[in-house]
Amino acid sequence: MMSTDRPTRRRAATLLLGAAIAAASLPAATQEASKDTVFPTRPITLVVPFPAGGPSDALARAVAHGLAETLKGTVVVENIAGAGGTIGLGKVAAAPADGYTLGFGTIGTHIANVALYKTLPYDPATSFVPIGLAGTAPMLVVVNPALGVSDLESLKARIAAKGGKTTYGSAGIGSISHFACVILLAAMKEPATHVPYRGIAPAMNDLVGGHIDFMCDQPTTALAQVTAGKVKAVAVLSDDSVPQLPGLQTVAQAGYPQVSFRSWSAIFAPKGTPPAVAARLNAALRDTLTDPALRAKMQAVGVDLPQGDDLAPAAVSKLIVDGVARDVPALKALGASLD
Repeated sequence: MMSTDRPTRRRAATLLLGAAIAAASLPAATQEASKDTVFPTRPITLVVPFPAGGPSDALARAVAHGLAETLKGTVVVENIAGAGGTIGLGKVAAAPADGYTLGFGTIGTHIANVALYKTLPYDPATSFVPIGLAGTAPMLVVVNPALGVSDLESLKARIAAKGGKTTYGSAGIGSISHFACVILLAAMKEPATHVPYRGIAPAMNDLVGGHIDFMCDQPTTALAQVTAGKVKAVAVLSDDSVPQLPGLQTVAQAGYPQVSFRSWSAIFAPKGTPPAVAARLNAALRDTLTDPALRAKMQAVGVDLPQGDDLAPAAVSKLIVDGVARDVPALKALGASLD
């Protein structure tokens, strides 16, 4: 018995040694995915490249909470603001591709910034693996009530009368709120003075206080101020209406159908993230976004959560390709640049 067992044991030992050597030779990210039989085994960081309290931050935190519950783990939101979101997403692009560092990108970070910056610390199309779309929302044009305008026609007349003295605020250069107003003003062919802020909250405060004339904002933060009568909504920059504001003029009704677009936000992982990890994250995002309670909560503040084919990573890639093709030339034609 002893003589027949020894070769078998030697062969088993050789196989184990070979497996250990093969595992050691795998890339670090692959080893991580291999040992994480139940992903995740440690906290995930979701980088939001904007200040806390804005519409992107609000959606990101709601999604992060749902992801944590679905994954039965911890998802920590980290705000790394600055330079139109390029600083935060630059750090995501450079992070280990293991699924434990994710980024919350937007139409601003992945499209507007292509026109605004000659160089970026990331390539919107190739530096990331799309996990999935997180949400979309129309943009509202809101004004200080004292401005005395009720629609886009009267806003244009006001801007034309005052020239560049009319002011509009935004959450910062390259933000969605900046991007939307630039496109609108280009269609109007009227100049106005941009006043960038460090986040949407201080911009809204100054609009309420009458220190700026108008701004473009998402319903997430604007609806409460409109409902309270502190600011007035004069149009929605998309073809669809806002249920909470029945009768509000759409941009097409105002004669500017070329302006129509919706803001969007999506979750990204660094390029090279193992497909199995990306698939696990996408599945968790799907579970999160189909939760009826979350859908009702976000719809109440004007955010539409994706469903069906829009939950696939390919939907995010299409948004980027289509947006760069449509909007970047328009921004560059205006001479938009920060370099």
